[in-house]
Amino acid sequence: MKLYVVSDGPPSLAVRMAIKALNIPCEEVNVDYIASEHMSDDYEKMNPQKEIPVLDDNGFYLSESIAILQYLCDKYRPESALYPNDPVKRAIVNQRLCFNMGFYYNYISQYTMAPIFFDYPRNEHGQKKVYIALKAFETYLQRNETKYVAANELTIADLPLVTSTMCLEAINFRFDDYPLIVKWYANFKAENPKLWEICAAGMKEIEEFNKNPPDLSHMNHPIHPIRKNK
Repeated sequence: MKLYVVSDGPPSLAVRMAIKALNIPCEEVNVDYIASEHMSDDYEKMNPQKEIPVLDDNGFYLSESIAILQYLCDKYRPESALYPNDPVKRAIVNQRLCFNMGFYYNYISQYTMAPIFFDYPRNEHGQKKVYIALKAFETYLQRNETKYVAANELTIADLPLVTSTMCLEAINFRFDDYPLIVKWYANFKAENPKLWEICAAGMKEIEEFNKNPPDLSHMNHPIHPIRKNK
């Protein structure tokens, strides 16, 4: 089994943490984003969306990090508490995963990651959307009253929410006004040091890119506006 990843990509980091937590043998293949390897014809054969990560399980190609997280648990560790079998508990996990993909990381990445790599501004409007995302997340934690985001034990729902929150830390975006998020985030780091080690390595790269954005003027991206090289 192979996992095609980008070393600082939050979705890739979430899947890498899951593989570590599930103790699944897997070869990691680094995709050079700066060199546009994800835009190649060969990569498109694995993922027509040309996004990262992609799982290759003996010729079965699966993209979308949420789908990969669920697949790994279902196929290789079906009894793992990381993805509970109880319908209600699983529904909460699935909801948190969808919340992160469509709302939380969506708003955070627009403000943190997009301006690093492409010609997007960081402005008050983007900041407002981050605060909306944080408020919603804080409310879920308050209502659930559990140690982690979906249960009193770690689940796969925590992993992408951690990597999203890490993006805020990487650019020194303060979220102290959301004490339950602060507590959950600190608890994850303290109780899962080997998983956090994976995430922290990606955060260091994002921190450096935030200080010195990469030159992607050579990239012909079909969606994102390319920042002109000065």
